[in-house]
Amino acid sequence: MYIIKAEEEQIEKIVAMSVRAFETDVTVGGIKGDCPPEYDSIKWHQQMAREGHLYQAMIGNDLVGAAVAFPDETGKSVCIGRIFIDSVYHRKGYGIRLMDCIEKNFPWAAAFYLDTPCWNERTNAFYKKIGYHIIKNEDGFVFYQKSKSETTEEDIGHE
Repeated sequence: MYIIKAEEEQIEKIVAMSVRAFETDVTVGGIKGDCPPEYDSIKWHQQMAREGHLYQAMIGNDLVGAAVAFPDETGKSVCIGRIFIDSVYHRKGYGIRLMDCIEKNFPWAAAFYLDTPCWNERTNAFYKKIGYHIIKNEDGFVFYQKSKSETTEEDIGHE
């Protein structure tokens, strides 16, 4: 797997993937329609792409997922705003590989941050599995951090 900045001609496919991925959250504790803001918005994804925050995840020539990442102003950390793998590729290790690609894409970052809803059993287990640590629970969200020194081949779970 590799990531590249999202290409304009892929935005509609990325949005369709986002919809399929996030709508599966009802199987892991979510309520129908309780998805991230703008998860189904072409305009929002286009804006993220224009600003250089949207990345598409590729296996060969196949688009399998995407991520939104925001480097901070200090150049020391990255906030991972969103990741998703197309639901047809769930449970195949692609999420682990996508997170590995994101972390490697920002070699200068000392830490990575993200959050996920408390109710989402799948994402909470996933982030713990790949070495992220809870830093707080607030307003229905769990906030995670992973320091670069904590990123190892073992954490990533290479197959």
